[in-house]
Amino acid sequence: MNWSGKRVLITGHTGFKGGWLSVDLASRGAEIVGVALEPETKPNFFTAADVKSLADSRILDIRNFDALLQIVKETRPEVVFHLAAQPLVRRSYAQPLDTFGVNVMGTANLLEALRQIGSAAVIVVITTDKCYENREWYWGYRENDPLGGRDPYSASKACTELVAAAFRSSYFAPADFEKHGTALATVRAGNVIGGGDWSVDRLIPDMVHAFSNGRPVILRNPRAVRPWQHVLEPVEAYVLLAERLWNEQAKFASSWNFGPELSDAIPVSEVVATFAELWGNGARWEIDPTPQVHEAGLLRLDCSKAATELGWLPRLRIQDGLRMTVEWFKEFRANGNMRKYTEDEISSYLKLPISRPR
Repeated sequence: MNWSGKRVLITGHTGFKGGWLSVDLASRGAEIVGVALEPETKPNFFTAADVKSLADSRILDIRNFDALLQIVKETRPEVVFHLAAQPLVRRSYAQPLDTFGVNVMGTANLLEALRQIGSAAVIVVITTDKCYENREWYWGYRENDPLGGRDPYSASKACTELVAAAFRSSYFAPADFEKHGTALATVRAGNVIGGGDWSVDRLIPDMVHAFSNGRPVILRNPRAVRPWQHVLEPVEAYVLLAERLWNEQAKFASSWNFGPELSDAIPVSEVVATFAELWGNGARWEIDPTPQVHEAGLLRLDCSKAATELGWLPRLRIQDGLRMTVEWFKEFRANGNMRKYTEDEISSYLKLPISRPR
């Protein structure tokens, strides 16, 4: 697929993962329209990597259906990546209505706008590994396992999957592709790390803030196991899937897991220990003794479907991803050109061989 000149809509382009995706697709020649709220933190990846200059940036709450419909009508996107969301588990406990409103109705608004305009050949809806009904088992969840969620965030993402599935069945059915011309897929990635993530209440940003100020990072649950992966792993998987949807249409219009090797699903404490060693300067951590809201203790993804049907496998081990993350933040602290640094990191990543199961 040639991305040059393709009209691409990215919701959530001011966020961490949406920003990386914007840089990647802009380097391929795509014409990007971004829809999102203003960046939430200072600093942020959107500003650091000058993503604004790469996109026709529209600042908008996706719960505003009329405004969203107007943008879709004006820009008539051919490919859509939907990343805009309230992405934090702990915030969802404090703001459940906002979480459900953005994640569920925001997704429904976007899909309805796209249905009405009918320009999109490819729609990729990004959800999360937390959309599964987590039973704390040791093997990875597969795409056909039950959806669920004990906390508002996880439940909202399970609902997002259901909304997307309903639109696919009702309006974008793979069997009727010749009539409607739209291939819709959903994707579920692991816990994403990488340079430029300053989100509140996430492990990597918490460490960067603490270590930059000579303080220990405070851990809520050091034994929690997550499927950690560098941001370029899912971003490049989304691009690959979009290309396959464009070229082979309805054949790939379903749900997909994109996660690390099972051996890279490791405890928080191991991630922190490695990150602290790479950071240096006496970086250290402590355990928060106060009671915490519920968060799953064990989560893994089975990505056999992506490996078998898409030929996708991760290129990085968790140690590589952590090293790249530390180096990105150190370059930023040294006032480096973060757009060029990010583009170079993407280019280097794409030259890496695909890893094999270990």
